[in-house]
Amino acid sequence: MHETHTAIVFLAGDRAYKLKKPVDLEFLDYTTRTARRAACEREVALNRRFAPDVYLGLGEISSPDTDAPEPLVVMRRMPADRRLSRLVREGAAVDDVLRSVARQLASWHAEAPRSRDVDEQGTRDALSSRWQAGFAQVRTLADDGYVPDGVAEVERLARRYLAGRRELFDMRIEQGRVVDGHGDLLAEDIFCLDDGPRVLDCLEFDDHLRFVDGLDDAGFLAMDLEQLGAPQAAAYFLAQYSEFSGDPAPPSLWHHYVAYRAFVRAKVSLIQVHQGALDAEAASRRLVSTALRHLRTSAVSLTLVGGLPGSGKSTLSGALADRLGVTLLSSDRLRKELAGIPAEQSAAAGYGEGLYTPEWTARTYATLLDRAATLLSCGESVVLDATWSDARQREAALRVAEDTSADLVALHCHVPGDVSAARLSTRAPGTSDAGPGIATAMAVREPPWPEAVAVDTSGPLESAVSQALAVVRPWGTGQAPVFRRPYMKPD
Repeated sequence: MHETHTAIVFLAGDRAYKLKKPVDLEFLDYTTRTARRAACEREVALNRRFAPDVYLGLGEISSPDTDAPEPLVVMRRMPADRRLSRLVREGAAVDDVLRSVARQLASWHAEAPRSRDVDEQGTRDALSSRWQAGFAQVRTLADDGYVPDGVAEVERLARRYLAGRRELFDMRIEQGRVVDGHGDLLAEDIFCLDDGPRVLDCLEFDDHLRFVDGLDDAGFLAMDLEQLGAPQAAAYFLAQYSEFSGDPAPPSLWHHYVAYRAFVRAKVSLIQVHQGALDAEAASRRLVSTALRHLRTSAVSLTLVGGLPGSGKSTLSGALADRLGVTLLSSDRLRKELAGIPAEQSAAAGYGEGLYTPEWTARTYATLLDRAATLLSCGESVVLDATWSDARQREAALRVAEDTSADLVALHCHVPGDVSAARLSTRAPGTSDAGPGIATAMAVREPPWPEAVAVDTSGPLESAVSQALAVVRPWGTGQAPVFRRPYMKPD
């Protein structure tokens, strides 16, 4: 016999029999036999989509102590030693299985039913409602006793991410990424048979909770693999799903959905705490911690990297963007793009002349921030490489960050004057047109930037990158080791 918070499964011979518990957990109500029968029928019908040879049909069990038979799901019994969760715990090689599951899931998502009702569950507001329902239930459980540390921060970070990402979720719906999926993809319910994996036990008690972004569906298994101590397997699975589904999602959305799934499981663990389950309290703490790590990693940020010519700001910007896996936008490149000339072509002019008049500069920064705003609203963090010497431009960047609920970080690169002069005198022709004379003129007029964190770029590049990372990612860059891919803006 095996027990969950909603069911009891009896194993006998080559069959498995699943009884629904007569419980009311707010998100489901099985307190009547009619409700339990409907749930069993629904479970068979829905799971036959994924494993038709496993779900045999509806059965009944009778007892002299009851006036009517109890409905149950009759299943082909799966070999316990072939559970994916067990294989992962034993350290077995599971890459082939994960690749097969990723292929099956992506194939199902490609053909899964879509409708207006399904799409509505993929909106930003629908996901926000699911988060809020979870928080409300956890608060109710907390009134009766234990609640893990970190729940308040999980709620704050989840709200902040969703607040500025409406465009991202609307885009996911337009791309057809919201489907009638599995909804409860756990390693415990995947069996690795010789003729291919069998995926069991999809979510059947509420259709709306099964209408999810395909990435949300895949993120559930990734979360579970992490809980089993296999973060690399989680990363591999998401990479394979991405390959088979061709999903262009930004990394932040992967992390947000993994966090959401971890919090859902944390809520289940808290329910099990109240049901007396052993180790459920420890599991809830671990799952809240997982949700927190991924939400910290998913936080969308706008990083301004400024400084005078020769300060190393462009070098630091590029290295920082590469390390974080985010988009880099450069004012030097954009200025020439707007003028219709190649980035490598010189446009050198005197201070405040040519492409560097106040009008050209204002146009450049406005376009830079417009592009950043679009990326931020789509869940992509951005590093902006520019001098940022004008307080009005910095204020405009702050407004963009506020409008998109992005974390604004300002870094001001500085070096001794002789180091800057040496760099400028030996710099090969490239995107930047500033020479020693321009740098000197700008230095005289450079106003203070008290909000920025000073970064010494006179030493090794890695030292400057470490200083910058400590500000941009104070929790560390290794918070959530889940697959990240470059953002591909759809046509």
